[in-house]
Amino acid sequence: MPNSPPAGPRPVAPSAVADGVTGNERLTAAVALALLILLAVEGVTVALIHPLFPAHVVVGLVLVPPTALKLASTSYRAGRYYLGAPGYRRRGPPELLLRWLAPVVVVLTAALLGSGIGLLAVAPGPSLLLTLHKGVFLLWFLAMSVHVLAYLGRLPGLGLADWRPGARSVPGRSRRQAALLGSLVAGVVLAVALLPAAGAWTHWVAAFGGGG
Repeated sequence: MPNSPPAGPRPVAPSAVADGVTGNERLTAAVALALLILLAVEGVTVALIHPLFPAHVVVGLVLVPPTALKLASTSYRAGRYYLGAPGYRRRGPPELLLRWLAPVVVVLTAALLGSGIGLLAVAPGPSLLLTLHKGVFLLWFLAMSVHVLAYLGRLPGLGLADWRPGARSVPGRSRRQAALLGSLVAGVVLAVALLPAAGAWTHWVAAFGGGG
């Protein structure tokens, strides 16, 4: 009886590889769509910061976990691409401008959210941290506008694919939905936990019309 060939790792079917890439794209787009809605609300609170400062803080805190999830999803795709994963290599990288812009957006987003949370730990009033928060926001808004406009055309289709009845099912759908919903719930929990720390700032903004 001839010797059996040594057992080895089973090759992954091309369809499974393609589904993995598509699943990553769907998760990234779904989180991006949720973030876009939250950022639109946050933009309103920035324009009306005096009466809506508590809402500004709440939405800013809710943004933190889904932002971390989107960073994890996009970092996973980048890592798989640069490590030579076939499906990700076939899909190709983003355009060169967007590849250069991505780390700028990441750094500015971290600085914006980090400085906002940091302000909750200090006494209200003009400070270097408050100036940094406002300055970073302007730079972040410019970079994010380019980033959003580049992907806006295909964002609704991809972002809603796991939630739309009749759309092609891709393995991992329930996990992706749970990850998105879990990040939003975590954001609400974070906001509830830290909102009391914004009380002094709320009074200062109401009294002096400062910014957050």
